[in-house]
Amino acid sequence: MFDRNRQDPVLSDAGRLLASVLSSAGEARLVLQEQPSGRQLSIGPLGRWSRHRSPGLSHNGRYLAVLVPQGERSLALLWDRASGNLHRFPLPAGEEAERLSLSPDGRHLALAIRRDGRPSLRLFDLAGLLEADLPAGMPLRGGGPPAPPP
Repeated sequence: MFDRNRQDPVLSDAGRLLASVLSSAGEARLVLQEQPSGRQLSIGPLGRWSRHRSPGLSHNGRYLAVLVPQGERSLALLWDRASGNLHRFPLPAGEEAERLSLSPDGRHLALAIRRDGRPSLRLFDLAGLLEADLPAGMPLRGGGPPAPPP
């Protein structure tokens, strides 16, 4: 279905979840929906902001990231839908976030920024902050030796 008011669509693995920005009456708000039903899901603490842009979703949709205005600048936010934790990624003075990209496993966040008027890129390694969001059926690596047979 074509909707002119939708921007920045992003799908989780297998297309189970769709995050997009819905523009209406001068506002741009984040919408998270199950597919194919279209049922809207909570965006948790991300709903405190308006004028959302550039959403990102991890493999299974555990992590939802978005840019929101903070004064004259943009702030990258990442919400862990499983734990409820909200993570903020402020930028130094002179840097403005324009777009974001969240890796499918939720372990890296890339921000396209402007630094003193020039395009640049800032990468965040989230491995120490977040658990990996692996596709369904993927085993975790590591964790010590295998358990002995019963």
